[in-house]
Amino acid sequence: MSRDCFWLTKDQFALLKPLLPNDTRGKPRVDDRRVISGIIQVLKSGGRWIDAPEVYGPRKTLYNRFVCWAAKGVWVDIFHALATAGGPPAQVLIDSSAVKAHRCASGGKGEHQQAIGRSRGGRTTKIHALTDVECRPVAFLLTGGQIADCTAGAVLLEEMPRSAILHGDKGYDSDAIRQQVEQRGTMPNIPPKANRKWKNCFSPVLYRDRNAIERMFCRLKDFRRVATRYDRLAVNFMAAVCIAATVSYWL
Repeated sequence: MSRDCFWLTKDQFALLKPLLPNDTRGKPRVDDRRVISGIIQVLKSGGRWIDAPEVYGPRKTLYNRFVCWAAKGVWVDIFHALATAGGPPAQVLIDSSAVKAHRCASGGKGEHQQAIGRSRGGRTTKIHALTDVECRPVAFLLTGGQIADCTAGAVLLEEMPRSAILHGDKGYDSDAIRQQVEQRGTMPNIPPKANRKWKNCFSPVLYRDRNAIERMFCRLKDFRRVATRYDRLAVNFMAAVCIAATVSYWL
């Protein structure tokens, strides 16, 4: 194995193996560990699929496996299975981060339906996330870059695990968000906007841990195909985000 290429360790692959599809018909799949390692290498390097190192085998196999499993939701299911294995976290953090859409991401049918929108940064996609205080992500949502955090937050919070506290910035300070969080038995720790007549309860001491989600986004963007979106389809880009999160935090 080349030292310059990424390879899943035996322990990491042992965690992944029970979660991989086992309904293969006809010809058996080629070495899963080699192919998945090659997919991760492409996501980390940001290169084209055709430029993947030969040590991982046929490039077409890497691309086909990535796209096929993305369409079936395999990568997302693996991420959720590992993220929920340890039970619900005591505290949850919510935030978003914008990603520039490369020109290669153009051309998909109904671009606005593929989580690409126009904002001040140009054509962008927003990654909305829920994490615990140890930076580990538990849920993702993709929207166009022009979508407000509170609008996407209402959808993402449907996937929020049971927890005692939710930390969010001022972008999530709306009555609807607060009511939604409280109805789930969670206390919203969100700083009130300056124009609020009635200031909600807020703990700046507990809020200090909110930077964990910022660190999580920074680590995900070490994967160059997450830092810049090259995928036309939202389902493929979501798969890339889930793979990066799985490798970075759950393996």
